[in-house]
Amino acid sequence: MPSPADLRLHAVHAGAGARFGERRGQPVVVSYADPAGEYAAARATTALVDLPSRAVLEVSGPQRQKFLQGMLSQDVAARQPGQGAHAALMSAKGAVQALLRVLVEKDVIILETDLDRIGPVQRTLEHHRVAAPVRFAARPTTVLALLGPEAARVLGTAGVDSPPASPGEHRVVAIAGHPVRLVRAGDLPGGGFVLHVAPESSAAVWEALRASGARPAGYDALDALRVEALRPWYGPDVTEENLLHETGLVAECHSPTKGCYVGQEVVARLEARGGNVNKALRGLRLSAPATAGAAVRAEGREVGRVTTAAVSPRLGPIALAYVHRGHLAPDTAVEVEGAPATVVTTFENRAADEGATATPAPGARP
Repeated sequence: MPSPADLRLHAVHAGAGARFGERRGQPVVVSYADPAGEYAAARATTALVDLPSRAVLEVSGPQRQKFLQGMLSQDVAARQPGQGAHAALMSAKGAVQALLRVLVEKDVIILETDLDRIGPVQRTLEHHRVAAPVRFAARPTTVLALLGPEAARVLGTAGVDSPPASPGEHRVVAIAGHPVRLVRAGDLPGGGFVLHVAPESSAAVWEALRASGARPAGYDALDALRVEALRPWYGPDVTEENLLHETGLVAECHSPTKGCYVGQEVVARLEARGGNVNKALRGLRLSAPATAGAAVRAEGREVGRVTTAAVSPRLGPIALAYVHRGHLAPDTAVEVEGAPATVVTTFENRAADEGATATPAPGARP
């Protein structure tokens, strides 16, 4: 099992007083001893997060765009160099195999996904390519996230003029003299940027961003922000057991106008039926902290399961969970680990009561 010492930025994190933990067996920084302060920085200024659970696969060859058009749920063929999108790779039965950040360049298409899915994604693509002239190569990459309302200002201080503005837009910039692929990211809570950095340059880039005003933050703060935004990530919240409609990400990851792709029939059939599925992702307001994997119960029977649990400095204990269709309505009373909880499609009302704002769930109907 990997240890914190295996992290590419371990020495940098340790020097900053990081507390290490794990997420699904992957060592991560959980905090720098002040998760509430890190959370506040992400909301008010800028937070910098190391994402060792992310990895990159490059697709090359003259038919790469045509090939991926037939494999992924998003319209890859419509993207020009410097553009990108979020997409799902699914099985023929509609099971989500991976969620991907797709970045189109002149000579290559870059796929960013969960570290644990790089191997399965590559094997699936190789299985389907048959004689198509496309090639796949995992590219060692450090993935960083810069989030918060002042992220663009921090980048400017670090020497980046006019960072990408539209979700999926990306380009190579220089930070501390090192080339960095800078991506406007739509899947970060509150918005922000993802940075792809060569491993040998990652420490210098991290320190340059920190010196420019970004505060290092760990996964405790990140998870609280994700849950508040009802933002599911592959691994903790989305697995091969899920259909895309269950995740609330159909509008973001699916093009209704493109042609056929693997799993398209299932998506189209569900769309024709109003998107109704047996379970769907929801938020939970908790009366006590919970753990991932905990059962959601109502009237003495299990009606769902927690995927990510967190304690928000603003909202207290909260969670993401899949809930049975009979209990999806906002304000439905349930229990988690014996404590009362309430189903929500947005944390906005609670946040507004406390003088803040929150983001509705992707695809949710209040």
